[in-house]
Amino acid sequence: MKTVSLQQKVEDQILDNYEAMYRLAYSYVRNEEDALDIVQESVYKAIKNAGKVQQEAYIRTWIWRIVMNTAVDLIRSRKNETGLEEAGETGKEDTYQDFDTLEALKILEPREKAVIVLRFFEDQKLEDIARTLQENTNTVKTILYRSLKKLRVELTEGELLYEG
Repeated sequence: MKTVSLQQKVEDQILDNYEAMYRLAYSYVRNEEDALDIVQESVYKAIKNAGKVQQEAYIRTWIWRIVMNTAVDLIRSRKNETGLEEAGETGKEDTYQDFDTLEALKILEPREKAVIVLRFFEDQKLEDIARTLQENTNTVKTILYRSLKKLRVELTEGELLYEG
C-alpha cells in the first residue's frame, strides 16, 4: 500500500513541477524538442522507479536529479554522434530574454550549470540544491561562487567586445 501512496506523491510532484523540469532540461540542451524529450524520459523513469524513493520528503530532489542525469546522458550521446554545438542549434529553440546569460552558461561544467540553474532559474535554496546534487552545502556554495565568477568574467568580456 505504501508503494501506491508513494507512486501518487511522485506523480503529484511531477505535475506540480512539470514546467520547472522543462526549464531545467532546456538550460542543458537549449533546444525545445530535446528538452521535451528529456522531460518525457525523466517522467517515465520517475514513475517507473517511484518505489525506490527512500524518503518521501526528498521526492522533488530525486526528480531533479533524474532530469539532470537524463539531460547529461543526452548531451553525451549527441557529442558522440554529431558534436555538441551542432546538436544544440538544430531544431526550434525557445526564446529567453537574456541571450547573453544563456550563452555564457555554455562555459560552465555540468555541476556548475546545475547549481546556477537551480539557484537562479528555479529559485531553490542552497540546502535543496545540495540534496539534489548529493553534495555538502559548503561545496555547493563554493561551486556557486566559482560559477558566478566565471559568468561575470564571460559576460564582462562580451560587453567589452560589443563596446570596442
